[in-house]
Amino acid sequence: MELNKKRSDCPLSGSLDVFGDKWSLLIIRDLMFGNKCTYNDFLKSDEGIATNILASRLKGLEENGVIEKTAHPDSKAKFLYRLTPKGIDLLPMIMEIYIWSDKHYEMPAELKATIKEAKKDKDKFVKQITKELKTKMTEKKQ
Repeated sequence: MELNKKRSDCPLSGSLDVFGDKWSLLIIRDLMFGNKCTYNDFLKSDEGIATNILASRLKGLEENGVIEKTAHPDSKAKFLYRLTPKGIDLLPMIMEIYIWSDKHYEMPAELKATIKEAKKDKDKFVKQITKELKTKMTEKKQ
C-alpha cells in the first residue's frame, strides 16, 4: 500500500495497511527471529514467497519506515535489510500473535519453549529481544 494512502482513520486499519498481510509479517518475523537479512535469505523461508511479492513487500516495508535497506559489504549486487526502531516496536505484537497461536495450534517444541519463556515475564522477554535487535541493527550499520 502506498505510504500515505489510508482506507480510513481507524488505527487498526492504517496499521494493517503497513504490515498486515502475511508476507510482510513473515519478513518481519524473519528479521526478528530468523537471522535473515538478504533477499535470498527471505526466498529460502519455508513459506515459499514469490520473487515479485517479496520485492513488493520489501519496498512497502521500507517506504513505511519499518525496515531499511543498506549496501551489502561483500557484493554491489546485494542489499542487507534490517528492522528500524519502528519495526522493532512491532515485537510485542508479534509475541502476542505467537502466544495466541500456541494456545490454538500445535507448535514445534523449540518454539513452545520460547513462547513459554515469553509468557513467564512478557515485559522482560520483550526488553531482552528488543535490546538484541537494536544491537544487531547498530552492528550492521558499521
